[in-house]
Amino acid sequence: MTTPYPTPITPSQTSIGWIGIGVMGSAMASRLLSAGYTLTVYARTTSKTLSLQSQGAHIANSPAELAKLSDVVFTMLGHPSDVRQIVLDNPAGVLSGLNAGGVVVDTTSSHPKLAKRIFEVAREKNCWAVDAPVSGGDIGAKEGKLAILAGGNADVVKWLEPLFDVMGRVTYVGGAGCGQSCKIANQITVGANLVGLSEGLVFAEKAGLDVRKWMEAVRGGAAGSMVMELFGERMIGRDFRPGGFTEYMVKDLGMGVDAGEEEGDNVVVLPGAALSKQLFSGMVANGDGKLGSQGLITVIERINGK
Repeated sequence: MTTPYPTPITPSQTSIGWIGIGVMGSAMASRLLSAGYTLTVYARTTSKTLSLQSQGAHIANSPAELAKLSDVVFTMLGHPSDVRQIVLDNPAGVLSGLNAGGVVVDTTSSHPKLAKRIFEVAREKNCWAVDAPVSGGDIGAKEGKLAILAGGNADVVKWLEPLFDVMGRVTYVGGAGCGQSCKIANQITVGANLVGLSEGLVFAEKAGLDVRKWMEAVRGGAAGSMVMELFGERMIGRDFRPGGFTEYMVKDLGMGVDAGEEEGDNVVVLPGAALSKQLFSGMVANGDGKLGSQGLITVIERINGK
């Protein structure tokens, strides 16, 4: 290892590991390869790595092997249970192989308490952990315009900026776990916006309006939002391809709505988030959990008999 923290990060010296190559992860990893970084990938299904291999990525046989080869390991997984298994509770996991001074960066939308635990275990091994979930969907990932919400040690987050800058814009939001709390709050806000946009489109159509003209008329006013810019045309065009799966939105909203159930948590009453979770859960119940969250409009349409 040549560049563990705090030696400055450079494409010629810093080795990157990446675990999680779905829609978001593959786009983010691809940008790092395009920026000249050496990248090693681990995936349970090796065939999914072919696109990244064609760009020059190397393949590891386990998370621990990948960690041994890497200065910084990124994870972009589905659920907190996946993060725990890949990073923490596995003899062949990331933290079992990460070298002293190495950093694990979890970009998964996960649980704040798990992020804090990973940080603690990493420090016990003289390593570092940053929880850095992202917002911006598949378009943001492909274009390098993600909002990156980072929690952990401020100096380590600053050190990681050359990598974050390739993928988007990082904001340091506080200590370990704060990145995940920030993402949950983000999802609460996005969910409410998606409900409003879905209902606005359905109402406009029922009223006999041209929905594209309606959207053009209101997007410059208070009804306009990044959600409208990212998903409005997709909803109208029935493009429900996922930037992030709806089932993950249910997971994220659940972590917010369920806060307070564990001893020591601060109780937060979130009636809007609870309604959003119920509607997104309806999508999952309809068999659409693998569609993008913009597919929420289908639930509002069903309620209205379409």
